Amino acid sequence: MKSITLGLLVCTLCVALGGCASSLNTKAHKEDSVEFRKAADQGDAEAQYNLGICYSIGSGVPEDEVEAVKWYRKAAEQGHAEAQNDLAVCYLLGSGVPEDEVKAVKWYRKAAEQGHAEAQTDLGRCYNYGRGVKEDVVEAVKWYRKAAKQRNTTAIMCLGDCFKLGDGMPEDIVEAYAFYNLAGTKSAIQSRDRVAKKMKPEQIAAAKKRTKELEKEFKK
Repeated sequence: MKSITLGLLVCTLCVALGGCASSLNTKAHKEDSVEFRKAADQGDAEAQYNLGICYSIGSGVPEDEVEAVKWYRKAAEQGHAEAQNDLAVCYLLGSGVPEDEVKAVKWYRKAAEQGHAEAQTDLGRCYNYGRGVKEDVVEAVKWYRKAAKQRNTTAIMCLGDCFKLGDGMPEDIVEAYAFYNLAGTKSAIQSRDRVAKKMKPEQIAAAKKRTKELEKEFKK
């Protein structure tokens, strides 16, 4: 059973930018959706997940958030980590289901415990901000670290924030700089540069050395 996840995600971005909406309803997309449905009806979790994506963005089928959730749930209940994560997002946003942060946490946790980096990051955020679960910054850091070890840049930046603010760990400006530096995204670099304004040259040197250590620790 082939997966269309990557291609559909690219098309999703195009749609968000006002681009290739019509390209989601080509003959090939419709044939794919028929193929996925046949396998999904037989209980294939990957096909159920892909069919959920089809309904989520209207690829080969009419866009239908409720139907998307239906198929995500079928796959999620079979232990499909991607489906569990996407179902959690649906509950968090109220997409196709009533908004329910507690249920979002439930499904994030199931995916996170299977090693899904995005779910680990979002579960950490739920703990960080008390969404669907009691606020617990120490638990948040635990999940951020798990995702960071998979080089999830969002989780790495969250750890930088935690070190900067002293959330769930002692405040450490050197560590904050190092984690922002490791994340390397535009927003992370901006945060790094703001932190650097408060640091002495020897602290910046230590932070750069620490970045190299983290690169080895969180090696892809």
